[in-house]
Amino acid sequence: MKKILVAIDISRGSGNDACIKMTQDIAKTMDAEVILLHVLEPIPHYVVPSMPSGFLNKHMQEAKEEIRKLAEQHGCADVAVREGRPAAEILDYAEQIKADLIVLNSHNPGVAEYLLGSVANRVVRRAHCSVYVVRSSEG
Repeated sequence: MKKILVAIDISRGSGNDACIKMTQDIAKTMDAEVILLHVLEPIPHYVVPSMPSGFLNKHMQEAKEEIRKLAEQHGCADVAVREGRPAAEILDYAEQIKADLIVLNSHNPGVAEYLLGSVANRVVRRAHCSVYVVRSSEG
């Protein structure tokens, strides 16, 4: 195992640290590098015209800055920020970098997630590699 992709949601702060720390423990035993990924969900096209000029670029830059801080804090090898549907982007990026393991944080699902499916559920079902889901007590 050489590459571990950690898919995190920077808007859910406390669960990310625990998830990254757990991944670092796994990486040490396998001599693997840890790569952080955050996916920005796309803003609907009908909303974009009413947004302030430069908002999308600023939003992307802020996400990149936040994930870089996390990577520096935890000593991760690399970071990426992508835009799109989270499960699809996580799976695509994992294949692109030839990840050996995907680690992601999951919270206690609500009714909507049972009906529609969560990101973690979609990733587990479709991943080309092993997936480790860190259960968070956050709602």
